[in-house]
Amino acid sequence: MNAENRTIQSVGHITMIIISGACLIPFLLLVVSSLTSEQSILSYGYSFFPQEWSFSAYEYLGKASEEIFRAYGITIFITLTGTATSLAITSLLAYPMSRGDFPVKNPLAFFVFFTLLFNGGLVPTYLIYTQYFDMKNTVWALIIPGLLMNGFNVLLMRTFFMTSIPLPVIESANIDGAGEFRTFFSIVIPLSMPIMATIGLFQTIAYWNDWFNGLVYLTDPQLFSIQNILNRILTDIQFLSSGMADSRASGSAQQLPSTSVRMAIAVVGAIPILIAYPFFQKYFIKGITIGAVKG
Repeated sequence: MNAENRTIQSVGHITMIIISGACLIPFLLLVVSSLTSEQSILSYGYSFFPQEWSFSAYEYLGKASEEIFRAYGITIFITLTGTATSLAITSLLAYPMSRGDFPVKNPLAFFVFFTLLFNGGLVPTYLIYTQYFDMKNTVWALIIPGLLMNGFNVLLMRTFFMTSIPLPVIESANIDGAGEFRTFFSIVIPLSMPIMATIGLFQTIAYWNDWFNGLVYLTDPQLFSIQNILNRILTDIQFLSSGMADSRASGSAQQLPSTSVRMAIAVVGAIPILIAYPFFQKYFIKGITIGAVKG
């Protein structure tokens, strides 16, 4: 390696270190702020080296530990179930669209693309899911509406199938007597792990961070996901701290760690995804670069 290449490589490494630091520093400040006392934040502002450390925010969340753990269980269930089902539906729709001998692939592709541009709106969607499918206050309301199928993911996976699955391999399987389903599950899917992991990560993040479906379709707190529970805790703190509670509650509300609790809530919601991401990283990078080469 000559000196010029070493210089370019060094500059690239330094640039990536700076970018990585720019991404990590805000999260580090978030964690430190969640461990800072409320009085210290109000007096001195946010700092990487707070004047007073405190676990009061996590102690406050610990009072709702039973609800939080139940919400974690619901969130894990809907994330795993929704992601697996979404991958199955997306791949089964994208694969025929990628085949040149599929007679209606262009009309079907237009229909999928159309869903990216237009939708029926919130009120008709709500009426369909609650009045016709009876999903109100069911766990399926957290899985199906708006998350189970995504036109962008379908088109991304179709592009991967078209550009990365060799047509001679599929033809060889057909010559050997394999049917379409056997070819799909035995050949196409094993060769498509990068794009499956990429879209799986997209869906996992979408399900984990979703709070809107719970807000719209759920009124039973027993079915709240972690995002809905954390949002409710935050709303309760804001209500108490605003002085809208009765006189006794307002007296204790002044001691609530409202600012640090906001930070702790963000940490509690983000940690599981940060732990899971490294396991997907290799496939995610490969899938997003290969699958997005051509449209």
